[in-house]
Amino acid sequence: MSTGRNRVTYKDAGVDIDAGDALVNRIAPAAKATARPGADADLGGFGGLFDLKAAGFKDPLLVASTDGVGTKVKLAIDMKRYDTIGQDLVAMCVNDIVVQGAEPLFFLDYYASGALDVDAAAQVVEGIARACKEAGCALIGGETAEMPGLYAKGDFDLAGFAVGAVERGQVLPKLGEMRDGDALIGVASSGVHANGYSLVRKLISVGNFSLTSPVPFDEQVSLGEALIKPTRLYVRSALAAIRTGGIKGLAHITGGGISENLPRVLPKGVNAKIDLSTWLLPPIFKWLAHEAQLPDSEMLRTFNCGVGLIVVAEPTKARHVIDAFKAEGENAFWIGALEKGHGAEPAVRYGHNLRRP
Repeated sequence: MSTGRNRVTYKDAGVDIDAGDALVNRIAPAAKATARPGADADLGGFGGLFDLKAAGFKDPLLVASTDGVGTKVKLAIDMKRYDTIGQDLVAMCVNDIVVQGAEPLFFLDYYASGALDVDAAAQVVEGIARACKEAGCALIGGETAEMPGLYAKGDFDLAGFAVGAVERGQVLPKLGEMRDGDALIGVASSGVHANGYSLVRKLISVGNFSLTSPVPFDEQVSLGEALIKPTRLYVRSALAAIRTGGIKGLAHITGGGISENLPRVLPKGVNAKIDLSTWLLPPIFKWLAHEAQLPDSEMLRTFNCGVGLIVVAEPTKARHVIDAFKAEGENAFWIGALEKGHGAEPAVRYGHNLRRP
């Protein structure tokens, strides 16, 4: 006679504890390599510790940021390309921290899937660790979750959490110091970064494009390779430029593009006037604009259009700021200036049109 009860293990339910342990063992060296003053980056505890005093801060304010990579993660899954998406995750968080004048200190990640693929997950986390090391922040912990029934087989999602610190009195933006005539400096992006991919993927589907086919503007590069390029990390270059003493504000150009992100760092009564003829629209954005039939106004509120960071600088020090970015390997260039606003809220006004290659 049956009791109606069957022995069911956690693994039978779709969660493999052994796979999780194998992942932790594999990624531990990568996390350890991100150690910095204030953190030793050991994994396995219930929480990560950070010593602000050991990091050299005297009277700091903490700055925290959390983000994901949106549907760009689906592109990585479709391409089976897992080694770059971790940089996107880190960059989306630490770039938001550095634009407030803060130094990123530590990072934690969250990786969720239907069934853990140890190799794929390890490539993702190893990419996170490499980006953390480049940004100078320690990977001090994270979480891996298997949720069968919530995620389809092969799918996963990511979230990142970063904390930084800035000495009191050095927080950006310095709204009270911004004036009509302050210089606007653009710092080039590496591509689409991690915003607008729902539109990108829709275009690929509607146009029946293949991710493995060469892009029209470069036969040596596939469409997938052009779109998967990771978000640029601006931490080291921005911190170097901040040390020139000429920066009043920084804007990370993410979802909402230039039109919606730049006003976030401007005071009331001040607008930004940007000359769109001062840089060349990268080919990938020209392709996106053509395929989606998007006017400049929509491009500028959807994508970064080739400018991933915008600096508000003291005019007399703008050249030093540009040189500091260039010394760190960035392409920085003048794109406009602040002007008196005519409305209650700051806005962006554009001159000329986006220059197509």
